[in-house]
Amino acid sequence: QVHLAESGGGMVQAGGSLRLSCAASGRTSSPYAMAWFRQATEKEREFVAGIKYNGDTSYADSVKGRFTFSRDNAKNTNYLQMNSLNPEDTAIYYCAASSLNWVQQTPRGYKYWGQGTQVTVSS
Repeated sequence: QVHLAESGGGMVQAGGSLRLSCAASGRTSSPYAMAWFRQATEKEREFVAGIKYNGDTSYADSVKGRFTFSRDNAKNTNYLQMNSLNPEDTAIYYCAASSLNWVQQTPRGYKYWGQGTQVTVSS
C-alpha cells in the first residue's frame, strides 16, 4: 500500500506561480511512475503531467512550457512547479502513483491517489 500526501495548493492571481508537492510513503521500493491529474468543477479528471522513475516527463498540451514536473526518489517526493497560471488552471489537483514504471494519461492507469489539493487562479 502506498499513501500519497499532497501540499502546496492555494489561491493565486493570474500570471502567478505555485508549487505542489506529493510525498509518498509505504511500499515505495519498486520503480514506479507518478502523475498529477486535475479536476475542475463539473468536468472529468484530466491528465496534467507524468514522470517515470528515471525522471522522464510528459505533459498535457495545455500546460507544456508552463509546468515542470520533477521527483526526488531519495525522498519519495515529487514536485509540480506551475508558472504563468491562468483561471483555466483552477481545479483540484490530485497526485497519483502507478504500480508500474510507465506513464499513462488515463486515471485508470494509477492505483494510488492522494486526497487532492485545491488550486484557484483569479483573473
